[in-house]
Amino acid sequence: MHLLYYDLVLDTQRERWSEREDARYAALDALREGDRSPARRWLAVALATVSRASAAGVRRLDACLADDLVAHVAANR
Repeated sequence: MHLLYYDLVLDTQRERWSEREDARYAALDALREGDRSPARRWLAVALATVSRASAAGVRRLDACLADDLVAHVAANR
């Protein structure tokens, strides 16, 4: 009897998990349908451009600092 009960519990859990996953996917699809705003897309592209530019600036600054550190260490030898 215990084995049958255990299988029943597992089947119930699988069904509930499947229902939750279906509901989650449906909610995600509903959100995706609402994301088709041109203003949001433009803003996302603008923010990505600013982010890339700042990352490039940080890389250049890092390279300059590294060159200065190497020059300082080489001068002290």
